[in-house]
Amino acid sequence: MHTITTTEDLARFCDVAKAQPYVTVDTEFLRERTYYSKLCLIQLALPGEKGEPVLVDPLSNGLSLEPLYDLFRHEGTVKVFHAARQDLEIFFVDAKVFPVPLFDTQIAAMVCGFGDQVGYETLVRKIAKQNLDKTSRFTDWSRRPLSEAQKTYALADVTHLRVIYEFLARELKRTGRESWVVEEEAVLLDPETYITRPEEAWQRVKTRTTSGRFLAIVRELARFREDYAQTRNVPRSRVFKDDALLELASTKPATQEELGRSRLLLREGRRPDIAEGILAAVQAGLAAKPEDCPKPDTSREQLQVDSALADLLRVLLKAKSEYTGVAQKLIASTGDLDLLAAGDRSVPALKGWRGEVFGADALRLCKGEIALSARGGAVRVVQV
Repeated sequence: MHTITTTEDLARFCDVAKAQPYVTVDTEFLRERTYYSKLCLIQLALPGEKGEPVLVDPLSNGLSLEPLYDLFRHEGTVKVFHAARQDLEIFFVDAKVFPVPLFDTQIAAMVCGFGDQVGYETLVRKIAKQNLDKTSRFTDWSRRPLSEAQKTYALADVTHLRVIYEFLARELKRTGRESWVVEEEAVLLDPETYITRPEEAWQRVKTRTTSGRFLAIVRELARFREDYAQTRNVPRSRVFKDDALLELASTKPATQEELGRSRLLLREGRRPDIAEGILAAVQAGLAAKPEDCPKPDTSREQLQVDSALADLLRVLLKAKSEYTGVAQKLIASTGDLDLLAAGDRSVPALKGWRGEVFGADALRLCKGEIALSARGGAVRVVQV
């Protein structure tokens, strides 16, 4: 069980990896006490039984991850992850680099009929025919030395991944769905997926209020919280949570005394630097010009959903899902179907591979060009 602790050893491994068709990758990290994930361990494995997996300790003094990032840029070797989003965010934040070409086994498994957001443990059981020991899952990966149990657990995340990747890659080639996975992975390789701008943070706060003034205060409070959390690398919930933010936008405290009456603001949020930021944000929201206040998009709320058509679209979606073996939720959401039934033609279900599988017939159904027929428990599309 080899652990890499020097840049030279990492470079040697990555040079060997560049001659291989793929390398499996996983990470262990902590994020409970920070805004950005703290990378604690990297696991790598090469193809074949003799491709001994290795652990890379990014906490080792003097270790540079540049050889790994150079491997990520090497397009001759596929980088295989499972549920890669959080892993990719770590590498993007650290070095602005993405592993290309990328293969995400969770996305591939959904396309291959293993259900919606299937877990790694399920794929290990169904494809690799093995069981995982998850007892070390929630251990503190930043503590050194790592236990043998931790190392064994970590390596299992890349050893079984080889079997899973090879199986799914063959299945995608057989069904001609490789491009579907590439299309889904494009989101993971887009820098915008991992960038949170403080001025846009208010859009993540759920509120039913459409008042421009109220939303202006929400915007300024969310902006302050995001900027504070990012610059000090603390979780945004440690500054103040959404329920406290909405309470503050409603009560509009102007003084420390009024702020002290907040029921939902926790002790951390009453620190002088945070308290001053809250009061300044509230005042900025109140001072915003009417034309500068946020204007919520209510266009979709004004759409009239044809409920009968929405029900027919659900039947069509179920039939297409069963025929292709792809999870319904991956093809189209319930919201997509309602929007389609209300006349919206901008939904994702009409684009790319979704359009081929479901969207084209969904539009024909909306136009009355096809009907649905049931025979022997199966739903068929019938030309009108």
